[in-house]
Amino acid sequence: MFSALQSLEILDLSHNKLIRKIPNCLPKSLSVLNLQANYFDGNIAFRFPEGCGLRNLNLHRNQMDGLLPRSLVNCRMLEVLDVGNNNISDTFPHWLESLPHLQVLVLRSNKFYGSVQSTKESPSFPKLRVLDLSSNYFVGALPVRYIENFKAMMDPHKDGDSPEYMMVSTRANFYQYSLVVTWKGFDYELQGILIVFSSIHLSNNKFEGEIPDVIGKLSSLKGLNLSHNNLTGHIPPSLGNLTNLEWLDLSSNELAGKIPEELVSLTQLSVLNLSNNHLVGRIPQGNQFNTFGNGSYEGNLGLCGFPLSKSCDGIGTSPSSFQEKDELWRFGWRVVVLGYGCGVVFGLLMGYLVFRTGKPKWFVSFDGRSSQSGRKMRKARRLVRGRS
Repeated sequence: MFSALQSLEILDLSHNKLIRKIPNCLPKSLSVLNLQANYFDGNIAFRFPEGCGLRNLNLHRNQMDGLLPRSLVNCRMLEVLDVGNNNISDTFPHWLESLPHLQVLVLRSNKFYGSVQSTKESPSFPKLRVLDLSSNYFVGALPVRYIENFKAMMDPHKDGDSPEYMMVSTRANFYQYSLVVTWKGFDYELQGILIVFSSIHLSNNKFEGEIPDVIGKLSSLKGLNLSHNNLTGHIPPSLGNLTNLEWLDLSSNELAGKIPEELVSLTQLSVLNLSNNHLVGRIPQGNQFNTFGNGSYEGNLGLCGFPLSKSCDGIGTSPSSFQEKDELWRFGWRVVVLGYGCGVVFGLLMGYLVFRTGKPKWFVSFDGRSSQSGRKMRKARRLVRGRS
């Protein structure tokens, strides 16, 4: 059907009730194919030819299954691939990493499985800015080698006065890309993808191991969601470098240790979820941390301080602090003993001098008055007895 439309550049049939299978032939001239939110089922049977000019393939929220077609590697101009919310069962498409213009990769809510680790030394996904692998069956460590090559996410591009969106220009008009994202815990359909928008969603998988420090280099990130995995270790202080971050969700993992003080520098952060881990110690204070409620920290029995009702008194004192206090206590007692000893020696010396040289005048005067008073009292007693 579509193959007869040799000059067709944009085909958008999204948000309809179309059913059955998608035709397997596409016109070579096609730049955008948007079939989002329909009822298409079966395999993705497209055959993408050599020299394929497709830039945006959006099959989000259908009922497709099977494998991703390997012929997608022929679409060297591809910028957006969204197959989220289907029933695709496949391994991670490592073969897409060589696509030089791919900026958005959404595989969320399917049945993808296996490791996401790259086995290649060459740069991978250099233009990628949005990665959503959430709600699949991925396992193993987080893809450090890929993260190291997310150069577009390391670009600290600032929002300009007039927003710029991802779009395709054809002979007839402009077509602005759309995207369904989970943002701050809610699903949204963005009617335009800002070129500065950058996010990573790896939640609801079976990733394990530690959060790599290199994530702290992705300075343009707006959202980071690693929740509901089996991640262990500490929260890396390098996350404090993500100064554009607005949403951080590390909940429902096995993270331990303290919340890094460096996170206080995330002044754009409006949503924080660290719940259901094994975090301990005092919750950092200042900036955005003064705005987060109990829900951000629940399920961490070792945490204390605002906004929790649990006080930090006597909690979290470092061994060095105890050592300093102990040294001060010992020093104080040394001063007391030394002062007492000096006082005793001084007193003995003064006593020796007094009794060696004679009584001092104030002591003699007092002693004399005391003696005279004693004699007068004895005379008074005798007179009283005589009269009686």
